[in-house]
Amino acid sequence: MVTVKPSNMKYYLFLDETGDHGLSFIDENFPIFMLVGILISEKDYIDLSDKANSFKEKFFDTTEVILHSRDIRKIQGPFQILFDLDLKKDFYEDLNQILQDGEYKILGVGVDKQRHIERYGKTADNPYSLSLSFLIERLVFACDSLKDCSEVEIVIEKRGNKEDAQLLSQYNKIIDKGTGYVTPERINRLISDFDFDHKRNNEIGLQIADLCAYPVARHALNPEVPNPAFDIIKDKVRDMCNGGGVKLFP
Repeated sequence: MVTVKPSNMKYYLFLDETGDHGLSFIDENFPIFMLVGILISEKDYIDLSDKANSFKEKFFDTTEVILHSRDIRKIQGPFQILFDLDLKKDFYEDLNQILQDGEYKILGVGVDKQRHIERYGKTADNPYSLSLSFLIERLVFACDSLKDCSEVEIVIEKRGNKEDAQLLSQYNKIIDKGTGYVTPERINRLISDFDFDHKRNNEIGLQIADLCAYPVARHALNPEVPNPAFDIIKDKVRDMCNGGGVKLFP
């Protein structure tokens, strides 16, 4: 049994990406790169994980299936069960309920690559590095409003040795120098770990971040276009009513 002190709570920030972070190619239909984070307390994460595993047991008779947004949309792999339309209806009702009931907040930061290049030209920063810097700023601001947050462990999806090394280097720069709005002292006091993990290792937090990333990015790109998947989670977006939940740069 995990014992957690309400006034001294550890939080997690699970990060996932959507879109291509390179500046050499721009998809006209999806010209952005976005990082989406799920901020959740250790206590609430235990509850969310239990519900997600019960959901998997119900539909797959195992907890080992990885909830992957693209595979679900494309009805690939284990999600071929969704060709059964009655089962598909139950599947989405249950999954949407988990996403709605979970006690977490969504932080989203993206880069419009075309506008980024047009404004900064050859000096344009890597969208992944830029998004990480903005996201850590928002993490600090979000935790300022939490009375019980004592530390945050960041968990990010592992991509490859080269890419992970570059991202870790950017993170180290951030904690050494801070950002335009947050000092390195504030960041170091808050963030206890910065870890990489494969989604295939079945970390529920990374799977929830994956399910949220694409709808959040679509909303940031075209907020006026109907987006039923985003409507399910929009109340989870931090400070949504004040426009502070999702940032698209520049």
